[in-house]
Amino acid sequence: MSDMSINQVLAQMRVLSAQAQAPVQQAPAATDVTDATRAAEGVDFSSLLKNSINAVNDVQKASGALKKEFELGSSNVSMVDIAIASEKSKVAFTAMTQVRNKLVQAYKDVMSMPI
Repeated sequence: MSDMSINQVLAQMRVLSAQAQAPVQQAPAATDVTDATRAAEGVDFSSLLKNSINAVNDVQKASGALKKEFELGSSNVSMVDIAIASEKSKVAFTAMTQVRNKLVQAYKDVMSMPI
């Protein structure tokens, strides 16, 4: 489950990266507003961000659960599994922190623009 969550986060980040690198189109004409509105509705950034945060949370919970099982003496969990889960958790959290930092910086840039 944790591999799938990380892969989902990475896939979502790749989609966002591809969208950010796409050439910027000119503003639509007044007659094309409905088409532009429909295109904008297809991408729901808030749900994408929420899903990414939840995926990172799931990876962290899975890592914590493995650690707890090992501490309780479960023979099904090895130190290698714990180390891998811990690193996946750290990488996912670091990536999410970087996304947050970029969003905060973009917000500050927009707010400091002259009107």
